[in-house]
Amino acid sequence: MNGDMIRSGVGLKKQLSPTHVWAIAFGCIIGWGSFINPGKKFLPNSGVAGTAVAMILGALVMVIIARSYAYMVPKYPRAGGEFTFTKACFGKTMAYVCGWFLVVAYLTNVPMNSTAIGLIVDGLDGAVDILKFGFHYQIAGFEVWLGEILLASAILILFGVLNILGVKKAGFVQTILAILLATCAITLCVAGLVSAKANGVNMQPIWGFDKSAAMAAGATTDNIGEFAHVGSQGIISAVLATFAIAPWAFVGFDTIPQAAEEFKFSYKKVMVILAIAIAFGCFVYVSNNTVAAAALENWPTRVMAGEWVLLIAATELLGGFGKILIGVGVSSAVLSGIMGFYLASSRLMYSMSQDGFLPEWFGRVDKRFGTPRNAMIFCIIVSLSGPILGREALGWFVDMSAIGASIGYLATSVATLKTIHRDKDGTRLLKTFAILGAIFSCIFIILQLVPIPGLSGVHFGRESYIMLVIWIALGIVFYVRQRSHFK
Repeated sequence: MNGDMIRSGVGLKKQLSPTHVWAIAFGCIIGWGSFINPGKKFLPNSGVAGTAVAMILGALVMVIIARSYAYMVPKYPRAGGEFTFTKACFGKTMAYVCGWFLVVAYLTNVPMNSTAIGLIVDGLDGAVDILKFGFHYQIAGFEVWLGEILLASAILILFGVLNILGVKKAGFVQTILAILLATCAITLCVAGLVSAKANGVNMQPIWGFDKSAAMAAGATTDNIGEFAHVGSQGIISAVLATFAIAPWAFVGFDTIPQAAEEFKFSYKKVMVILAIAIAFGCFVYVSNNTVAAAALENWPTRVMAGEWVLLIAATELLGGFGKILIGVGVSSAVLSGIMGFYLASSRLMYSMSQDGFLPEWFGRVDKRFGTPRNAMIFCIIVSLSGPILGREALGWFVDMSAIGASIGYLATSVATLKTIHRDKDGTRLLKTFAILGAIFSCIFIILQLVPIPGLSGVHFGRESYIMLVIWIALGIVFYVRQRSHFK
């Protein structure tokens, strides 16, 4: 073992303020998806109304689940969050299962955000295509270029190194990015409210439409109503298509417990920080999606053409400034997501290693900077897969993150119930919230994994199932390697 690294004895430094922690949570909740998914998923699958209903319901569910987190953090103020809660309440094997799926929930968000970098530049540089140089290849029909790989990889390495150099530096950068992100989202919302170019009539079909069928029939905005989601089944399917990925949409608020060991403030503030971060996230999702449709008369045609509808809408509303606004906003979202999920992933793996669940190498702390350097290096290496796989991998990563987050929510809710029973210090309302949190978590898992007749666009795609099987197999390998610890 290196002289300046030890497995225990050198702890993580307490350097995070409430503002830093809010910025980490908000920056993780709002990544590339709130700017790119209006055209890619939200508007076709759920429309303006379906997305708004799904996101508001999702935010309410997350606040309910967050109450369990706020209760458990003061009980176990260590890095690891849900993993630590599960180990204390249900033992080593269940803790490992929870921790392993949490790693995929957090870590997949880093390459997910990195794959959006090429899309951002491609949308902003017009016909210049400054990143389309060098060798290139196709994955699932999308071109991956050397220029895109180099830029995304450089950003991944830069932000990974920044995390190693100290959590206070990372927290400061995260705060700046979160403020820029919030400012851009609010400005765009105000522009949509006051501009005469934004019209409620443009939002039709408000519950979305069957994108595959519409494209196969060569539909346009003029006849898109023939493929609209209508009737009770159509509306339910529209809402659930987005509600099912709420664990992915709001994953990030639960990164707060991962950094609990580094808080330099009272744990009584945790619930307030969680609620504010979730509320901000809900606003950005709903606002961006609504503005994208309201500002464009022909958004269904643009969606089917694969265009970046929010960028086009912002340009319609504000001209060149709108393009700059989206560029700054989505860049802040992507970079804050990379920063925050790097922090959460490395702290979780550090905690699992400290407790013997992962090899000792992951648990070494840099004596100078007080950060889990080796775990961070591993996260950087895994994340570099994102630029190589390309932007079509975005959807696969969304599914993997959603299932991992759902398992973490379930573990925390059930651990809260057991802790309340053991310590006899929980209120009836807290117990009710914990029960509801467990129920909703199970619903999310079922919607993600089980194909339900009549509900299109809700469950995993084929590639996501394959990635899930690979991740489970890799988890078994680590489990077998550390099997002596679990006896």
